[in-house]
Amino acid sequence: MTALPIAADVIARENEARAKHLATDYAALGERLARRGVDIAAITKKVSAYTVAVPSWGVGTGGTRFARFPGKGEPRGIFEKLDDCGVTQQLGRATPRVSLHIPWDKPKDPAELKAKAESLGLGFDAMNSNTFQDQLNQQCSYKYGSLSHTSTQTRSQAVEHNLECIDIGKAIGSKALTVWIGDGSNFPGQTNFTRQFERYLEAMRQIYAQVPDDWALFIEHKMYEPAFYSTVIQDWGSNYLAVTSLGPKAKCLVDLGHHAPNANIEMIVARLIQFGRLGGFHFNDSKYGDDDLDTGSIDPFRLFLVFNELVDAELRDPAFHPAHMLDQSHNVTDPIESLIRSANEVRRAYAQALLVDRKALEGFQDANDPLMASEVLKDGFRIDVEPILAEARRQAGGAIDPIATYRASGYRARVAEARPASGGSGSGIV
Repeated sequence: MTALPIAADVIARENEARAKHLATDYAALGERLARRGVDIAAITKKVSAYTVAVPSWGVGTGGTRFARFPGKGEPRGIFEKLDDCGVTQQLGRATPRVSLHIPWDKPKDPAELKAKAESLGLGFDAMNSNTFQDQLNQQCSYKYGSLSHTSTQTRSQAVEHNLECIDIGKAIGSKALTVWIGDGSNFPGQTNFTRQFERYLEAMRQIYAQVPDDWALFIEHKMYEPAFYSTVIQDWGSNYLAVTSLGPKAKCLVDLGHHAPNANIEMIVARLIQFGRLGGFHFNDSKYGDDDLDTGSIDPFRLFLVFNELVDAELRDPAFHPAHMLDQSHNVTDPIESLIRSANEVRRAYAQALLVDRKALEGFQDANDPLMASEVLKDGFRIDVEPILAEARRQAGGAIDPIATYRASGYRARVAEARPASGGSGSGIV
């Protein structure tokens, strides 16, 4: 087995410096929760079991439509990306799976890639196809669409790419394919909405037919961008129509940044759960649009409200397990630090939602007492669950303070010496 990226003695030394204070804080929180009839050990166990996937592209420096400023020690290929993903898992113990993007991270040898991941304690999550940009030597352009293009040849090319993603996924142990397209229009009259959607569904049926029975096909909706007048799968309604047209393996994927400003995302989540079509999430945060900011950095209460619906569904059906992944663009931070923090924030929202007094909440809802119902919900949100999160990491062999430990390890400086600096800034989001 390949040596893990961070030396064990670094983690041990950093944990030893913080163990006493954690024990005190954990005991105090445990006593407080016990007065409410809550077993802190049981909550810690559930938090430890909750994980979220990281995207292979997430460990690189992102950018905007205007420019990209490369970071130090950026990974040069998928194997170095896995090393960085291994750091987030080793320290945070919340991200054991990596979601690949094809063709950005297309492996020459899937078996070699799988072996590398396993040496780092990693597995693979959903495959992500790319028909929103043209690749080198690509025969047909996606400038005017891909799976919904007017050209049969272009649609066939896009379908074949998705089928290739499935084949790669089979080889590395993935169990899902995520399809997001940028197809749409920028001008009224540019396209016929109905015929465009029909072409999309016809192409997706070809993909769906090749999805293995033990896989899921996730369809991701987005209100706008890169098309700014209309988008083929623009909201959860169109998404729902698509997945129900395809069959039971198709599910809706919710990206927190892909909705209209101030949309009630938690209610959308509840609706999709109710009718059995919620497939999973791409977690991030936003202020204005699809900003792809660190999860929980802008509106942690909204994240908590989403998890309130997820925990409610989990309690009703223990077999309920949607897919969870971070999908962020790290433009000004160290991507590893942002991923560690974001995974922790997702776990925080989950822990807070677990602490909501469900019986009291339901009672106030049935009694039409809006103030007290809101108070019960916010009571769960206000609890500082950091000792639970830290203890979950410690018990799993991770770091009590993962970001501080990461900085103490000197990992970024070390890989910066081995990885030549990227070229100058270039335009483009990725």
